[in-house]
Amino acid sequence: MQLSRRNFLGQAGLAALAFKGGVLHALEGATPTTVQTPLGALRGEQVGGVRVFRGVSFAQPAMGALRFRAPEPVKPWKSVREATQFAAAAAQPGARFAADEDCLCLNIWTPVAKGSYPVYVWIHGGGFTGGRAHDPMFDGAMLAAEGIVCVTVAYRLGVLGFLEMEPLLGADYAGSANNGLRDLMCALGWVRENIAAFGGDAERVTIGGQSAGAKLTDLLMAAPAAAGLFHQMISESGGADRYNQREEAELVAEGYCALWKSMGNETRDLLTAPAAQLMATQLRFLAAWPKHFPLRAEVDGKLLPRIPLETIASGNTHGKRLLLGTCRDESAAFVGPHPDHDATAADLGNMQIEPFLDVCRHYKDVYPQLTDGQRRIRALTAEEYWVPSMRVVEAHLAGGGAAWVYRVDFAETTGNYQHLAPHGQEVKLVWDRPSPKVGNAADEARLATQLHAAWVGFLKGEAPAAKGLPVWPEFTAKARATMIVDTECRVEEHPAARELALWEKVF
Repeated sequence: MQLSRRNFLGQAGLAALAFKGGVLHALEGATPTTVQTPLGALRGEQVGGVRVFRGVSFAQPAMGALRFRAPEPVKPWKSVREATQFAAAAAQPGARFAADEDCLCLNIWTPVAKGSYPVYVWIHGGGFTGGRAHDPMFDGAMLAAEGIVCVTVAYRLGVLGFLEMEPLLGADYAGSANNGLRDLMCALGWVRENIAAFGGDAERVTIGGQSAGAKLTDLLMAAPAAAGLFHQMISESGGADRYNQREEAELVAEGYCALWKSMGNETRDLLTAPAAQLMATQLRFLAAWPKHFPLRAEVDGKLLPRIPLETIASGNTHGKRLLLGTCRDESAAFVGPHPDHDATAADLGNMQIEPFLDVCRHYKDVYPQLTDGQRRIRALTAEEYWVPSMRVVEAHLAGGGAAWVYRVDFAETTGNYQHLAPHGQEVKLVWDRPSPKVGNAADEARLATQLHAAWVGFLKGEAPAAKGLPVWPEFTAKARATMIVDTECRVEEHPAARELALWEKVF
């Protein structure tokens, strides 16, 4: 499920974007600009002190003979390629924007002034089945104006990116459940080889994302082959538990194929059928499958050689820095702000319903002041986002990394999520795009300025800090210092320790 977001038009003279017919186009006033990469020349646009290059291919189109296969790097070209329009998003059901199999592209915003700038590679969310790299919320012009090269990247979604096809199509398709991860690694390889042409420093690359983008960030932390492709990480509402073991991956593949064949298709038709047909079957499959998010990355013994947390704890991110956090009431966005029913297996992302309900029974002891619905939101939030995120940061510390942790408690004062901090609450803050609403608009605008400045500082290699924020200490195993983002921000040690203790035996 995706949160609806207000379309944002970037600051005049910086973003220079307008939404028209489902595709973002440059406004008048932009001038052409060309950059020579090791692969060939790209023509983008310049507005003020920012250059933008849209729809830049980093891999061969993963369609036709390349469907369900690992991405192949884009080949060099001779003539100047246009990079003035965003490419289609990855194929997905129900998209309200252009979506297609030919999607393996990235977008770059960079300062005009020459330099060697830190690079931020942003991975969009969407439950591994939806989303797009060119959502107006993630316009990188503002970051470029602040001395950061911002790259937003697409990757294959759903059955095209996260379904293990080897049981269905043979050994040539082994590991296809990790094709979404491989796409991101291919994009990061492109960045490593080409970003200097755009003024980026290939030795200062931060990967980050929110929701599924954060979960993919955390899984990349657990991929040994990706270790040299980035140098620090930002994980907003993530966790490294979104994966299937081999047996689970095979069951999911067989379940999808059984539905596919029940609709009059043959297994080999998966290679040639229109992507829309695969997406229609995927929609029916997800509605019927008993487990939430069955389309996941796979611990395949190769790209992900073992349980991701084990790889991280063994030192795969040794010496790297991590900025990580969650929102207090994440799951309100999915079960509603006032849930009046017990949680079901379909509400869970990582565990079976019986042990989850066992933990829930103790929530009244920890939070007697909350209603049953509020406690249910807290427990579901812990299962899907908070506890998995805490496990990532603990593994990262054990492996020799440094970390800063936050929790967003800043709540809406009006509307459907009044008094709640739901999934995605931090996005508009860290991208410094508060909504023009009544109620706490002034507080939100101030927080957006502060959090955005803290993120920019982290991207530049500093500790996250901003005028008006308390000093933000590192998170350590002994002093679990956490920045509580609220109307008045504060630092707490061991926040929600009693709640976390409920989960220790379960996880």
